[in-house]
Amino acid sequence: MQIIPLSEGAFTIDKTKQFIPFNKSTDDLQQRSIGSLLVEVQPFCIVTKNDILIIDTGLGFSNPDGTLQIHQNLLDKGINPMDVTKVLISHLHKDHSGGISKEDKVLGQRFFSFPAATYYVNKDEFEFAMEKGKPSYTPDEFSILGGADKVIFTKGNGVIDDYIKYEVTGGHCPFHQVFTIEEEGEILFFGADVAPQLNQMKSRFIAKYDFDGKLCMELRQQWWQRAQAEHRTFLFYHDITTPVFVT
Repeated sequence: MQIIPLSEGAFTIDKTKQFIPFNKSTDDLQQRSIGSLLVEVQPFCIVTKNDILIIDTGLGFSNPDGTLQIHQNLLDKGINPMDVTKVLISHLHKDHSGGISKEDKVLGQRFFSFPAATYYVNKDEFEFAMEKGKPSYTPDEFSILGGADKVIFTKGNGVIDDYIKYEVTGGHCPFHQVFTIEEEGEILFFGADVAPQLNQMKSRFIAKYDFDGKLCMELRQQWWQRAQAEHRTFLFYHDITTPVFVT
């Protein structure tokens, strides 16, 4: 499998839930508001034998010419966004779902960013996010999922096409889910915001920003131990320096 990180850059985020761009060379984290976290926002493209997968869709920002940043990142790697076949969504917080759709301001309508793809989203997460709304969720960007033919709403745990496993873990938010992709003996694991950074896998701590921080801590320990035995590859959505780590 080919793993392509699609970094949208580094950002700080505080209790306001606003993602503020951060230049790692010139900006000072200490000058940001107290409690600000420094994170990367980094969707992934995975190329398998039969699919071009996108795992989570970033913030949905556009370049000055109007091109979606996630589209440009794909084009820079030689991949046509129209060729993406599946979009896997861990949860619908705005930094993971902003690129699900794109607004045509002339027509006043939103369209799927990956029109040839099937989107996989947990049904309970969608309903919760639509009701919860801002600031963590931005329903305008993902309400298009409701009732669309190209969307498969998952429930609980399951398998897609015999090689992509999804599992509802909760922890970060009530219906957060993770993905395991296995092909020809290679195992990729995407723990999304329960396992967002490498350093979090190596320490025991409870994060205040999680819905259930204790559960997140326990899951990270379980996944890390299992990965050592199975030589899994971790995909870290929010890691500034290590988006991909092979155990």
